[in-house]
Amino acid sequence: MKKHNYILGLSILTFSLFSCGNDNKKADGYGNFEATEITISAENNGKLMQFDVNEGDVLQKEQFIGYIDTIPLALKQEQLEVSKAVISSKSKGVLSQIAVLNSKLKTANTNKARTENLIKDNAGTQKQLDDVTGEIDVIKNQIRSVEIQNAPVVNELKSIDVQLKQIDDQIEKSKIKNPINGTVLTKYAEPNEITSFGKPLYKIADLNTMQLRVYISETQLADLKIGQEVTVKIDDADEIKSYKGVVSWIASEAEFTPKIIQTKEVRVALVYAVKIDVTNDGSLKIGMPAELWIENSNNN
Repeated sequence: MKKHNYILGLSILTFSLFSCGNDNKKADGYGNFEATEITISAENNGKLMQFDVNEGDVLQKEQFIGYIDTIPLALKQEQLEVSKAVISSKSKGVLSQIAVLNSKLKTANTNKARTENLIKDNAGTQKQLDDVTGEIDVIKNQIRSVEIQNAPVVNELKSIDVQLKQIDDQIEKSKIKNPINGTVLTKYAEPNEITSFGKPLYKIADLNTMQLRVYISETQLADLKIGQEVTVKIDDADEIKSYKGVVSWIASEAEFTPKIIQTKEVRVALVYAVKIDVTNDGSLKIGMPAELWIENSNNN
């Protein structure tokens, strides 16, 4: 008899607690947390000499975490520098000729101006002016001729300069720098492995702010707008934990309810996707389910 009374009392207590915790309201939407995941890939080919990354590491933007072997690039750079020096030495003679001719041209122009002034004062002749003008034309032709001879050398020097800039860019891209603040989710490579351009090295995401993607019906659209504050709830051990969230995006077109959200019967309904930004206190994880509660909604 005592045992029966004990079980009956326990049942009444349990029912009372359940009734008090249920206000007969349903959430306005259901979904899962996600974050913007970025896959960082190699930007050069070679051996991964250093790679200081582990899953779960919190990295800062522009943090140096490793580098790809740059010895082949350094050797090629040195080879190009030597070629540039050799070509430059060959072109010095040509360039010095141009300098001499430019000096002669300057003198000839001065003589021309002086002769023109003499003619104005009736102290010079037209023949003197013609001689000076002819000399100027000859010098200009000589300069053009030397420049044409020097053009291939100049173009070759320009080509080497472009190649040197390309190598500098490749050496810089051999340094692995983390592009955003975030947490390493997955590591794809290890030190001393041979990597190649475009090969994934690791995946990172900023988990400080999580996005809850939920789906709402067309009738609920009037209750939501961008920038609106809403309540987000998750199951935390034996209690419900609430967060404040802000609506950051609302889909412009309806879609069928995703298979992972509802039953087959409900999946034929059209819904709108909504993203809610929620500040993460460390408890929120990618893929974790959550509920959306719209302020002042009248769901029963």
